[in-house]
Amino acid sequence: MRHVINPYENINDTARNNSDCPRVLLPEELFFTISIIGVVENLIILLAVMRNKNLQAPVYFFICSLAISDMLGSLYKILENILIIFRNMGYLKPRGSFETIADDIIDSMFILSLLGSIFSLSVIAADRYITIFHALQYHSIVTMHRTVIILSVIWTFCIGSGITMVIFSHHIPTVLTFTSLFPLMLVFILCLYIHMFLLARSHARKISTLSRANMKGAITLTILLGVFIFCWAPFVLHVLLMTFCPSNPYCACYMSLFQVNGMLIMCNAVIDPFIYAFRSPELRNAFTKMIFCSKYR
Repeated sequence: MRHVINPYENINDTARNNSDCPRVLLPEELFFTISIIGVVENLIILLAVMRNKNLQAPVYFFICSLAISDMLGSLYKILENILIIFRNMGYLKPRGSFETIADDIIDSMFILSLLGSIFSLSVIAADRYITIFHALQYHSIVTMHRTVIILSVIWTFCIGSGITMVIFSHHIPTVLTFTSLFPLMLVFILCLYIHMFLLARSHARKISTLSRANMKGAITLTILLGVFIFCWAPFVLHVLLMTFCPSNPYCACYMSLFQVNGMLIMCNAVIDPFIYAFRSPELRNAFTKMIFCSKYR
């Protein structure tokens, strides 16, 4: 799966020589530090929801699902760095069976991070849609039982897809499937959001009577979606270029930015918790209680 996760390593030598763009390298220490911060921040999100009964609602469970996806993206880089350290110290045989298995597990975590983020944002968008346009029926539609079932189905599918993509990673259809999931699910999310805001505009008077918190929640998730696109789209484009034009010097020039694209993914896990805290007073209060170690009611 290395040729999918780190496609720059497989760029055609001719294309690399013809390209005037040197490979952009970033310190591994920077990756490691940002990954640690991402894990800690998203772990705080999970602990806040688990320990605060006021936050144990469907929408916060969906946010926890997104936090888990972000955390997996950070853990992927941490484990990869640890693996490289052990290999450099001579504890691992290069390209040995253990390293191959470890690589596959780490790559599965990376794929889980992408798929989990896509599906988590999708269900959050659907949740906001129901909150705004079916507010009176919301609690009968979005129950905790249904929330648990939805999240179970999502993560079962993501785990199965991640394992399948790693096993069949050397097949072109697998790479195409991996890259197509991002735009397909993105189109679904964007269509849902566009429909939601068009309805909000056409029913302005009705929407104005609803709680401002509902509309604020929709705006928050729109911000999350924008950050997700900004941080993940460069990498997905990277993989597409590696698949369709690996020998093109212009493609090789873009792929020289692989580590920069990887850094954006790491930053996504760091930015999301700040969005939760900035936009949600409930989470902000929960963070404050956790920081000062006060008792939860």
